[in-house]
Amino acid sequence: MKKTEKTAEKLLRIMFFTLIISVMNATIFNVALPSISEEFSLSASNVSWMTTGYGIVYAIGTVTYGKLADRYRLKNVLTFGLILMSLGSLAGLAATQYGMLVAGRMLQAAGAAVIPSISMLIPVKYFTSEKRGRAIGTLVSGLALGNALSPIAAGLVAGILHWRLLFCFSFLIWLTLPFFRKHLNDQPIKTASKLDVIGGVLLAGTVACVLLSLTRSLIFLPVGLLSFVLLLLRIRFAAEPFIEPSLFRSKNYSLAVLVALLAAGLGAGVPFIAPQLLSNVNHVSSAYIGFVLFPGAVAAALLGRAAGKLADRKGNSFLFYAAAIPLFMSFCVLSTLSGMSPAWLWIVLALANIGQTFIQVAMSNNVSRTLSKEQAGIGMGFYTMMTFMAGAASTAMIGKVLDALATVRLNPWQVYEQAAAYSNAFFMLACVSLLAIALYFVLFGAKSVQASFRPDPKKRAKAG
Repeated sequence: MKKTEKTAEKLLRIMFFTLIISVMNATIFNVALPSISEEFSLSASNVSWMTTGYGIVYAIGTVTYGKLADRYRLKNVLTFGLILMSLGSLAGLAATQYGMLVAGRMLQAAGAAVIPSISMLIPVKYFTSEKRGRAIGTLVSGLALGNALSPIAAGLVAGILHWRLLFCFSFLIWLTLPFFRKHLNDQPIKTASKLDVIGGVLLAGTVACVLLSLTRSLIFLPVGLLSFVLLLLRIRFAAEPFIEPSLFRSKNYSLAVLVALLAAGLGAGVPFIAPQLLSNVNHVSSAYIGFVLFPGAVAAALLGRAAGKLADRKGNSFLFYAAAIPLFMSFCVLSTLSGMSPAWLWIVLALANIGQTFIQVAMSNNVSRTLSKEQAGIGMGFYTMMTFMAGAASTAMIGKVLDALATVRLNPWQVYEQAAAYSNAFFMLACVSLLAIALYFVLFGAKSVQASFRPDPKKRAKAG
């Protein structure tokens, strides 16, 4: 194996571990929210700022670090982000007021956002297009494994010790920094141009207001729309805007991101609906919910790398259809049998998790192949930010469905009446998955799938 290939493999393994810790850090406080609410005498809406604040800053940070990665060396960008994250952790540990706690959590997010941005660039910068799918699959496995371990680790730490010690998880990432400093040897693409700070601020304002309107109140929406209009004008008239118009002139990039947004909405559905279904309909404990969801997350983590290899061999379209069709069937089963025993439910949830992971690999690989090296940082950063926002929008809309359609039966074959609201939510996810399949077919066609079934001419000649 060549030296460059060995370096790429080492970076991939290091980033796999880093993503596990990063995802755990992002979601680990969800379990502790009731304890935080009790300690500071907070309402449910106030304590949710622990997650809302983190999510807003995290979304803005992913695209910002993607832009910075086009201008500065990845090792320096990563080091800066980890310093910010550690400062946020220290602030959270020392906080005596809830406001300080939220500020520490948001500072954590400002630093932690560097990790998904850099992780999406490693397959682009260090792997050839023929091997990129396997690399992306490995990283997606790290995301899935982090999601699986987070509730279990959080429950143990918060239950045995204290929830405040959850801030310490982020310090584990410092173990990886010496390896990143050693093996990240890229050079910045752009150094002479001036960073468009105004465009960055307008983008941040747009993202923050949209997320706030989805998660808090529609009063933020007009401000978000105004910020968005100003951002478009800035992109149109600035000499070197924060987001260059040429990025969206790529038809393949724009279309791939569009389908990826639908896929991200699907990916956010199951982890949001399933715990509520198990708690409110099946009446199982929080600890048991974690064990019901754990097999699916582990299966997705174990098969993520295999999904990437399949994308490399058969193509992204083949992997997309191979995952999306079973995922649609899983949503149909979940809609029809919502309320079934958890002894059977975990099997269907596992199939859905695997399908979502495979689609994530296919779409990330699809998007990465549409970008030039000069656009890789901002292109992948924007893609990551948009999928995050799509997930937030999905959970907000699903929440509305659960509240508003509890007495309506969208699925005529629904079996358990007490689970009507959850059946409706899964029914809508099934419709969205069907839309994603149809849209992917219209935009990208089935030629690559047909080609994947044809024998390789070289292998056929050799066999002959």
